[in-house]
Amino acid sequence: MATFRDIRTNQADVACDVCGRTLLRGEVAVPFLAGGQRRQVCELCTARAAHEGWIRETGGDSLGVGAAGNERARSLIGRLRQRRDRAAAARAAPPVDPAELDPALAAELAADGHPVVASEPEPPKPPRRRRAVVREREREAPPEEPRATEYEPPREPRHVRAVPTNAELKMTRALEVFNGSEHVRTVGGVARSLGPPAVSVRPLADRPSVVGITVMWELSWYRFEVDLSDEAGGVLRAGHGAELAELTAEEHQRVNAAADERGALVLAAAPAEQR
Repeated sequence: MATFRDIRTNQADVACDVCGRTLLRGEVAVPFLAGGQRRQVCELCTARAAHEGWIRETGGDSLGVGAAGNERARSLIGRLRQRRDRAAAARAAPPVDPAELDPALAAELAADGHPVVASEPEPPKPPRRRRAVVREREREAPPEEPRATEYEPPREPRHVRAVPTNAELKMTRALEVFNGSEHVRTVGGVARSLGPPAVSVRPLADRPSVVGITVMWELSWYRFEVDLSDEAGGVLRAGHGAELAELTAEEHQRVNAAADERGALVLAAAPAEQR
């Protein structure tokens, strides 16, 4: 019959005071001092213990911690915390000029991390005699003349006239504007080569203030427009071609004006039955 033996070791279980893990056999705990008490820390947590402000014990495992040791540990931790707080407050404070401080105080602030910047030296003042000469020249200098603003010519006002409501009055006024333009020479020059043209004058239905004028020959045609609401804009040449088939039926059918030997246009007399 088999018998079982209970094998035990003399090593006591040690738990890490940082992570709470039980140390394995052969793993050595590192002693720390924190709050006047001795702490056992595994090797993986030594950095965390130091970050928390724990003091690594260097005297050995059998170091006794008495009341005096507790006070020294507390005072050391307190000094470290005060130094850390002063450094944080110094970094948040605005920079100071070391020239305004005592040299020893400036060195201490720099050691605590306080931003210390040197002030820019003031430029040297000119000699008194030179300053007097400069002031004298300033008094003798003529005053600056005001700068002349760039001249902007006044905009030409837009001449707006009342548009006649009667179609015949519209056409008559449109021919008056046309006869005062340079297009009369164009019509006269073509008429000397191709003969007298047929002329269609009609108010445009989609634009009541505009009168269309079409001058037609068998081999050429010109289309003009006159805006009676803005006669200062002159006569607009709206088209030109060589085929009468390009014109609208209304332009072919409504021939109601003629041109003289100069190229000036005039309305033809209406038949008696249309008067």
